[in-house]
Amino acid sequence: MTPLRILIVDDEAPARNRLREVLADCASELPVTVVGEAASGREALEWLENHAADVALLDIRMPEMDGIELARHMQGLSTPPAIVFSTAFDQHAIEAFEVNAVDYLLKPVRRERLLAALRKAQVFTPGHLGGVANQARKHLSVSERGKIILIPVADIVYLRAEQKYVTIRTLAREFLSEESLTHLEQEFGPRFLRIHRNCMVAKEYVAGFEKHSHVEDDEAGAAAWAVMLRGLEERLPISRRHWHVVKEMGGT
Repeated sequence: MTPLRILIVDDEAPARNRLREVLADCASELPVTVVGEAASGREALEWLENHAADVALLDIRMPEMDGIELARHMQGLSTPPAIVFSTAFDQHAIEAFEVNAVDYLLKPVRRERLLAALRKAQVFTPGHLGGVANQARKHLSVSERGKIILIPVADIVYLRAEQKYVTIRTLAREFLSEESLTHLEQEFGPRFLRIHRNCMVAKEYVAGFEKHSHVEDDEAGAAAWAVMLRGLEERLPISRRHWHVVKEMGGT
């Protein structure tokens, strides 16, 4: 039997060591191998950029990105691992199963419970996380030079599709993401305002609207509306089919 490949994610080294010990105790009945460890959600995403695991053992309470949000990010992987949460707190159980976790273990993790969870994970099939994300993520993740950068959604001024990528604009800088604008709109729609087929702007960063007589945009027309942004000099053109947002937000 091919061993189950295990990724351990916990911000506390003793907890990771404890899981290694219990996994070793399980090996006589179920072949397993620990293929990686991570001390944070960011490290886990960086590891998964270049490696694969069958099962991810996730702590829930971790700094910056908790285990629940990490599970939502994992749904974007082509072959996501099965998720087993390992935590000292039982109040997150409902959230855990909302992200289709295979099992939810309380620390200290016992051999029998971990073994049962791993056996459940054996029947895991790719796409099991497809129903995740009832709740939107708090961060977007992008890869730059082999590192994962977490971008707080609250910091995003606008999202604009350009060729194969989506530009994520914050007040500080731009990032490139391979996620589709359509997918991002489905997840974060209430927070953003669609102003063009290829652009959404965060409602809280809309400073107002103004008319431009010369806008280089075929959809906008000769005299068109543009969005003014809080904290940026840039103006974003509004296409004809989306001019209604000006009136709806009190621009006229």
